[in-house]
Amino acid sequence: MKKILIPTDFSKNADHAIDYALNLFRCSRANFYFVHAYADEAYQIGGFKSKTNLDTIKNKLESKVKLAIENTLARIQDPVSNPKHNYSSMVVFESLVDSVNNLVDQENIDLVVMGTKGTTMEKTISFGSNTVQVFKYVKCPVLAIPDNYKYQEPKHILFPTDYQLPYKRRELKLLDNIAGFFKSEVHCVYFTQFETLSHRQEDNKRFVEGTLSRSYLFFETQQANSVQEGISNYRENHEVDMLVMINSRHSFLEDMLYRSTVDKMGLNTEVPFMVMQNISR
Repeated sequence: MKKILIPTDFSKNADHAIDYALNLFRCSRANFYFVHAYADEAYQIGGFKSKTNLDTIKNKLESKVKLAIENTLARIQDPVSNPKHNYSSMVVFESLVDSVNNLVDQENIDLVVMGTKGTTMEKTISFGSNTVQVFKYVKCPVLAIPDNYKYQEPKHILFPTDYQLPYKRRELKLLDNIAGFFKSEVHCVYFTQFETLSHRQEDNKRFVEGTLSRSYLFFETQQANSVQEGISNYRENHEVDMLVMINSRHSFLEDMLYRSTVDKMGLNTEVPFMVMQNISR
């Protein structure tokens, strides 16, 4: 039974991410958890001079967002609910990252799915600040869905990797289950200027090969000055339906997330983007 957590701010982008997740796992038995964290909204409203004022704002917001999340559940079950799916919802007075991490721990969540930007984001921005914060700090794989992405099965998955660090079996198995169900090609591409792998890299590569056993697996090496450049060039010449990257210490993705934003670093992906955290769970 898959456990999928979907944070929502009730925007069109959030609804789009929900629809993508329901489609992606439409033939899988799954529990879907919908959460809205509204602490930031309350503090942004401001104007409270005492705890009483804050409680008043919290109560008003809570009533509003409970109705909104009930409407979300009603929408996805109209006209009928998928019999393989179970749905639950919650609204919490916490920050987004805290609420997601708490639920990941409490419910042993397999995957977090969310939109790439919220209600106030500019069209030129690919990833909103909330999405980047979740990429950085949530201890669970995260799948971000671009707001203009039309659903299609992830038949061609790009997985850039340098084989430097050991992978976590649970996270690779999540990818393998998706790829196996859709009979997808997973292209493990090492963007580098070096010809050969070290013994450690060879060991990690064999682990990937053994774990992604249900996938149509391809190992490729391509010359590139940077991972960013390599991904961009690869996507120009190959069909890609999903991008998967590892966010681990000293990785390209960690460096990108902590030094700047995804947009400033130039990784403006137009396809679903899965970030795996490489954490034992």
